Amino acid sequence: MQCIPRIKGFDSTLALLKNPYGYISKSSGTVGADLFETRVLLQRTICMTGPAAAQLFYEQQHLCREGAMPKRIQKTLLGEGGVQSLDGAAHKHRKQMFLALMAADRIAQLQDIFGYLLAAEVEEWMKKPRVVLYDEMKTMLTKSACEWSGVPLPVAEVALRSHQLVALYEDAGAVAWRHWKARLARSRVERWAAEVVMSVRNGDLQPRAETAIHVIAHWRDMEGALLPAEVAAVELLNILRPIVAVSVFIAQAAHALHHNPAWHQKLRQNEEKQEETLENFVQEVRRLYQFFPAVAARVQHDFSWQGYRFTKGSRVLLDLYGTNTDPRTWNNPKAFMPDRFSAWSKDPYTFIPQGGGSHQQNHRCPGEWITISLMKTFCDFLVNAIDYELPTKLTQLCTQDLPPIPQRGVVIRNVTLR
Repeated sequence: MQCIPRIKGFDSTLALLKNPYGYISKSSGTVGADLFETRVLLQRTICMTGPAAAQLFYEQQHLCREGAMPKRIQKTLLGEGGVQSLDGAAHKHRKQMFLALMAADRIAQLQDIFGYLLAAEVEEWMKKPRVVLYDEMKTMLTKSACEWSGVPLPVAEVALRSHQLVALYEDAGAVAWRHWKARLARSRVERWAAEVVMSVRNGDLQPRAETAIHVIAHWRDMEGALLPAEVAAVELLNILRPIVAVSVFIAQAAHALHHNPAWHQKLRQNEEKQEETLENFVQEVRRLYQFFPAVAARVQHDFSWQGYRFTKGSRVLLDLYGTNTDPRTWNNPKAFMPDRFSAWSKDPYTFIPQGGGSHQQNHRCPGEWITISLMKTFCDFLVNAIDYELPTKLTQLCTQDLPPIPQRGVVIRNVTLR
């Protein structure tokens, strides 16, 4: 049995913060293995990268999610008691609640809502001297998410709820005052979500049966009891927050279009294979651009893997970005080449921007289908519905930001209809 390689230094927290998307894969290359041991936040941690590591991580035979994520992430990004923290039968049962919301016709309805809002906003964009796409998307996706989910959102509350939902992912990995701002946003938006849940349960709000708020408010646990209101609130936010967070991928897609102008033209011209072309483009954005760098689990019992010994209780970090750009899987992995997805094997462990394995059985986010559909809707709109100018050249993303958002949120001007 081999010892897991250790890297030099007492604790790697600062090194990870300085290079969040490259640290694990770079350090793995240094030790010549797909894993190494270090300390993160003073806690013994095994860092892993690559498809084989992803398979181990998501198959759930040896690793569990309970207690794995740092409390600062639970208190901001995830909330407590939600599906991400569950394992085994409890996770599968709760996952069915989310899968019930992901029927093709429901996703198409969300696309239609978002597409309608995009078209409706064009006249306003045409009047403005400048439009910040990222800011516009945050607001628009907040409206779309609430309307689709059956959650009332008065006009006077749009900016507040958008600000709160954005804080959950923008400041999830932040420190100092930004972290506390995110915790405050989490507390307040959970209270609001719990009130919405209770308004459904007491009959004051009567949403359609297929909506997220109806399904979540009436979902029962494995013992047949309704979810506690505070847990139902967390799960409602696990619908709303990821939809709003698609604004990051959308801003990154706009960035990719203008760093790869041939694809701007290709998305306009390739009408015969428009759907496939759009799909390949957004998948390459999700593969090459970054959102969160890693996910965490804990070893639930001693086991061996590829000759290495894992001990119960150890924290494991899986490198998402490094796996998505692993040269053993992807030819010229740092190049933007959307056509590669025409030949992709669809291996669920080589491409894991929103988790790996099965959507039904593992911790792979079913909201992935929503992300893809909304990105496709936006890209089609941007290249085929409007013309515009970029006032400044888009710079490379700052990969120390979590998540990295294009400079100034991608500013456009002189918007006109095509």
